Amino acid sequence: MTDERLIHIEEKITFQEDQIDELNKTVHRQQQRLERLEEFCRELAGQIRALSEAGNAGPTANERPPHY
Repeated sequence: MTDERLIHIEEKITFQEDQIDELNKTVHRQQQRLERLEEFCRELAGQIRALSEAGNAGPTANERPPHY
């Protein structure tokens, strides 16, 4: 194998390692965002559930009064 070819292969490997590192960082950031979004959805579901339970106790804001 010539020196030039070996250098070319080493450059490719270095580039691929850098790309893999960047992709790993991106996947990690996306996983963190996904976890935050899932937590946010759980909180919203809890709030909706609480409002729904509280709404069953009395009339809703859009409900017509009985005299209509």
